[in-house]
Amino acid sequence: MVHAKIWTLKKHFEGNPTNSNFELKTVELPPLKNGEVLLEALFLTVDPYMRVMAKSLKEGDKMMGQQVARVVESKNSAFPTGTIVLAYSGWTTHSISDGKELEKMPAEWPDTLPLSLMLGTVGMTGLTAYFGLLDICGAKSGETVLVNAAAGAVGSVVGQIAKLKGCKVVGAAGSDEKVAYLKKLGFDFAFNYKTIESLEETLKKASPDGYDCYFDNVGGEFSNTVITQMKKFGRVAICGAISTYNRTRPLPPGPSPEIIIYQQIRMEGFIVIRWQGDVRQKALKDLLKWVSEGKIQYNEYVIKGFDNMPAAFMGMLKGDNLGKTIVKA
Repeated sequence: MVHAKIWTLKKHFEGNPTNSNFELKTVELPPLKNGEVLLEALFLTVDPYMRVMAKSLKEGDKMMGQQVARVVESKNSAFPTGTIVLAYSGWTTHSISDGKELEKMPAEWPDTLPLSLMLGTVGMTGLTAYFGLLDICGAKSGETVLVNAAAGAVGSVVGQIAKLKGCKVVGAAGSDEKVAYLKKLGFDFAFNYKTIESLEETLKKASPDGYDCYFDNVGGEFSNTVITQMKKFGRVAICGAISTYNRTRPLPPGPSPEIIIYQQIRMEGFIVIRWQGDVRQKALKDLLKWVSEGKIQYNEYVIKGFDNMPAAFMGMLKGDNLGKTIVKA
């Protein structure tokens, strides 16, 4: 008899999430049927998209999300006991799966790398950076790339891939510690957006002739300022808008249509699940190779204890994390 602890959405978010939005429940799981496996969570992720996607949940539903899990009991020959998998089980310590949506840890995964990277740099956030920069922005050698929330899970990988591809990279972050981290990663120019006097002047100083690619994780007024400094035929990958997720007032006006039209700027929003099959597997192999070779560095902001899932989520939305926020169950 297995009992699972589950974090549910007790009440829909209004503004910044608080502890009162969540409820921890314990449920008894049924015995396994043929073809099923019992999973035990090892590492869980919290990501900005959850703030938006929670709108689709009913109050009382389990919070969504990925986890790295171990098969602790199996009635499915494809997933013997001990198998490490990536699962979309949500905020729960244990779950039952029929195996259809489970993804095994890559056979070539080095012992030297933490399994939690399957949730980050060699997982969803790394893939988001990879496809957003290379497919949506189409970044090429010699171009200038700007990324905000640059010390976060996605932004830090965007900047490093851009450097690998021969780009000049400018990053914005929210603390001096994060700016120092970006410089360590090889960003050509990094700044603390909270302490500068003028975003417009800082962007001009970083790249006087403008920007070819803008990888946007933040949205809002920051993006309105960036759009005015895009080069002709500039490309914008709209990955997120974390500056607006907790707003209770109307959103600020968007960028000037005239600039978008006459600079012929292409702006495209995207969700990483668009890329599946062979292209996704190639991207994962590229990311694993780059990390293994030290060409992409990573930092994990690890919070211990499943009971701390809401705190980890709320802290991530406030920018507490340097790199990827991970909860160790």
